[in-house]
Amino acid sequence: MKTHRWQNANVVATVGDRRWLWQFKRAGARIELHADQAVALTSRLPAAVVNRTVRDLWQPRLNVAWLPSSQVFIRVVQLPPCEPAEVHAMVEFQLEKLCPLPLAQAVWTTHVMQSSGKDGLTAIVIMVPRSFVEQYLGELEGVGYVPDRLDVPFLAELLSAPVQGDEVWIHARREAGKVFSLVAWWNEGRLVNLNLFQVPDDLTAASHLVELLRQTAWAGEMEGWLPPNPRWHVVADSVLAAEMQAALTDFIGSAPDLHPAPAPADLAAAAIRLDTSANLLPPEHLMRYRQQFVDRIWMRGLGAVALLYLVGVLVFMGLLQYVGIQKGRVEREIAELAGSYTNALQLKAKINVLEEQMSLKFAALDCWKSASDALPQELTLTQLSFQRGKKLGLYGTVPPDQQAKVTEFNEALSKSMVRGQPLFSQVTTKSIQGGGIGPANRPMNWTIECEIKRSNF
Repeated sequence: MKTHRWQNANVVATVGDRRWLWQFKRAGARIELHADQAVALTSRLPAAVVNRTVRDLWQPRLNVAWLPSSQVFIRVVQLPPCEPAEVHAMVEFQLEKLCPLPLAQAVWTTHVMQSSGKDGLTAIVIMVPRSFVEQYLGELEGVGYVPDRLDVPFLAELLSAPVQGDEVWIHARREAGKVFSLVAWWNEGRLVNLNLFQVPDDLTAASHLVELLRQTAWAGEMEGWLPPNPRWHVVADSVLAAEMQAALTDFIGSAPDLHPAPAPADLAAAAIRLDTSANLLPPEHLMRYRQQFVDRIWMRGLGAVALLYLVGVLVFMGLLQYVGIQKGRVEREIAELAGSYTNALQLKAKINVLEEQMSLKFAALDCWKSASDALPQELTLTQLSFQRGKKLGLYGTVPPDQQAKVTEFNEALSKSMVRGQPLFSQVTTKSIQGGGIGPANRPMNWTIECEIKRSNF
């Protein structure tokens, strides 16, 4: 919830029975009024404008709230030269005589004025009853507004005044049936006294204010800070300025300079431009708001993760259901095609058997043809066996003096070709045997075994 580099800013103020909201946006070095609106005190402010979201982590938002002036006490204190970090402690030493309330029942803050340093520091001290601050914060929380800074509009108006030399500036406004006047006394350009007066808003308002100014001037003369011949200025709307002018002229002996009161939107812009550490928001509330923001970010992050997980599960279940439907459809198609597939396998097996039989028939014919073509006239083929389409067995007789013809027959078979490929992968003469007991020229038996090369079929 750091706001020193804010991109969007809101200022909320309670005016009568309405609550005003001014929205600002940063455009480079410029601050532009984006929108303003007034709502009833019990109506919630637009959440899209004032609530923090994850976007505020990289585009910080500044929420400022103005306290009503009725319970505000404001003083000025002079401090010796010191470091900025020591100002709070030094003001705290003097707080008991500055604050009209017990310190435990008050919320206070300081704004250090710019100074050359050699003459010390001037600090504006703003004090408000703690109960009033907590009540006002409760009202703001009830309408959905969580402020980062709590201050008073008079501060921005006071610091924007073009002060030169010895002057008295009266910043007056009507609020809640009273006239509030912030009176700043300047001596040689240095703020020496500051009071916020409130008088009834009636015909005696100007005279009451003059009496308070007279008492303050007497006190200043006794304490030694009263400027000798200050120039008087009144910052107010035209009606209120006219009502105060006559009484002030009688008091100071000359007419004061009149300045129009800044428009509320301009004053709100000046408040968010103000580089100040003054903040009446109690630290415990600031810590609670920060923790609520962090918790809300965590919960929204966890909610987003849970939502993404749920969406993922739903998508997965949907895909699983779709795949299940597709699987069931495929299984039904398989069941429908199972009978046809089985019949097709059976037909394929029968076709393979028939093709095998046809192949063996042709192989047998090729073997028979090759054997008959290669058989020498001297040899007699008595038997031919075809074993499972793999081996061809040739049996026959040969005259004893023609045994060499068996070898020639073997070689001829080895060279047998069918469709440009060797018919046999191996041809072996198994035996050449005599015919047993009998005449010497009895024919001899021979046996040749051929391994058929199946790639030809």
